[in-house]
Amino acid sequence: MDRIIRALSWWWASVPLLLFAPAIAYAMGTPDLRGEIGWVFSLTALFIAVVAPVAGLVVAQVGDRREARLRFVIMTALSSVPVLLLLSAVLFPECPDGYHC
Repeated sequence: MDRIIRALSWWWASVPLLLFAPAIAYAMGTPDLRGEIGWVFSLTALFIAVVAPVAGLVVAQVGDRREARLRFVIMTALSSVPVLLLLSAVLFPECPDGYHC
């Protein structure tokens, strides 16, 4: 149980690296990577940011690990901020369709 909790924590911690991978590749001299599959890294990071804390909460609840449960609640709260910002940008755009601001 502790190994699963540790693995899910590290999996969630890898999200910033995935978000910065296209920028790092661009800085290293491979701009094609950023243009072609940079969006894949972003979607993967978003998926991990959502799935890892939820799976960790389930595992911590089943294993009755209070400290791990608190850790995954904090991870869920931190992960919800970018997800909510992304959803608000998609659902409530600044300019209506067809208008140029």
